[in-house]
Amino acid sequence: MAEEKPPHREATYEELIALPAHVVGELLEGEFIASPRPASPHSAASFALAMELGGPFQRGKGGPGGWWFFNEPELHFGKNVLVPDLVGWKRSRMPVRSDVAHFTLAPDWVCEVLSPSTARIDRTVKKRLYARQGVEFVWLVDPVLRILEVLQRHEGRWLERGSWSGNARVRAEPFEALELELEALWFSESPEPG
Repeated sequence: MAEEKPPHREATYEELIALPAHVVGELLEGEFIASPRPASPHSAASFALAMELGGPFQRGKGGPGGWWFFNEPELHFGKNVLVPDLVGWKRSRMPVRSDVAHFTLAPDWVCEVLSPSTARIDRTVKKRLYARQGVEFVWLVDPVLRILEVLQRHEGRWLERGSWSGNARVRAEPFEALELELEALWFSESPEPG
């Protein structure tokens, strides 16, 4: 006689808010996902990318402006709660930054910095959810392999727009107005010059 499986219970937002501060929680397609805070290569890449993009695209210093960026915001898409590393909205879609606990408007750009504990989810479930919500660009940054992958949504699917590694200098959509030095994103244990 086959053993009956207990009915699937969907995870709740209350489970997320009960997590300790050192854990990142998400609800993805009814599943509760808890991940440890990222290690230093992940944090360094995320911070460096935010610095590179913030001046030219949010503040308009040396670039076109027209964007708002947020670090690790909560995105609520129906029952799904996602916490990407970085997101950006064109000001034409979000004219004013709102003081809110979470966002329901899908960003125009999402960056996921891959960690060993999250890469599989970032590359599968989260990418599907971003496409379903209408996110136009997803960047996947792997600080261990030192790779930047740029994907653009086209007819509900992701098309690779480019993949670069190492110390390349790139102009990547939607921020092609800036030449991005990938070397600035990678964590190094040696002292910085200067």
